Amino acid sequence: MGTIKTLLEINLNYLVIVLIVIFFTLEQILGNQFKFNKRLPHFFHNALLYLTLFSINFFWAGVIVFTIQWFNTNEIGLFYLIEIPFLAKLLLGVVFFDFSSYCFHRMAHKFNWVWRFHRVHHSDTSMDSSTFFRSHPFELMFWFGTSDMLASAIFGLDLMSNGLYFLILTPMLFFEHANFKYPKWLDTTIGIVITTPNLHKVHHDQDLYYTNSNYADLFILWDRIFGTFKYKSVEEIKLGLQEFDNPKKQTFWYLLKSPFISIKT
Repeated sequence: MGTIKTLLEINLNYLVIVLIVIFFTLEQILGNQFKFNKRLPHFFHNALLYLTLFSINFFWAGVIVFTIQWFNTNEIGLFYLIEIPFLAKLLLGVVFFDFSSYCFHRMAHKFNWVWRFHRVHHSDTSMDSSTFFRSHPFELMFWFGTSDMLASAIFGLDLMSNGLYFLILTPMLFFEHANFKYPKWLDTTIGIVITTPNLHKVHHDQDLYYTNSNYADLFILWDRIFGTFKYKSVEEIKLGLQEFDNPKKQTFWYLLKSPFISIKT
């Protein structure tokens, strides 16, 4: 119990800084899956999106924390109707937060008004660890923040399980986006249950048949259960979106305003 609380006290922003330093450095040293130039400008534009989120998210983060605490105080949700051991509740909390994220991620591809924001993440034609940063701030704040609150209301999840979920998810997202060569045997072993980097990169393929698949962040099992799993060899993947396949559309300012403008291919 004490160890878990100590881990959850880790500031995720500090963890992100440590992870990006490690992954981005290793990408310059190790063999890469995808070749591309101008990595520092690419990193710069992606990082600006994250810094924008960081600078404006204080209020909404407080809303999420307050809402989840209110649900817990009023004992709202499934786990308040049944007896369940603390550790099991904590681990199931991670599972259900991931399931909620899967559902919201899938809806983000179905609803055009959400997709206009979510496609910012898919726009990256040169994926590396800094792609972790490439998401529109409004989407992360309001759409996926709502996902966490809804999961808490339905299942009775608390801030501790939410913190554990993001503590596990954050390094996983770096692994999934990093420009490393990963062995294919990972996909046929742990990839039966866990989202491996190769399986996630299928989700970033420019062909929308594959873009609209493999939505899960942690557990690819959701995609296998609900029929949204697809596989494609990494060597055949072309990253990004056709409408963003232009260097001028890969800049911070263009990505930030892109949900509000009409984009032509």
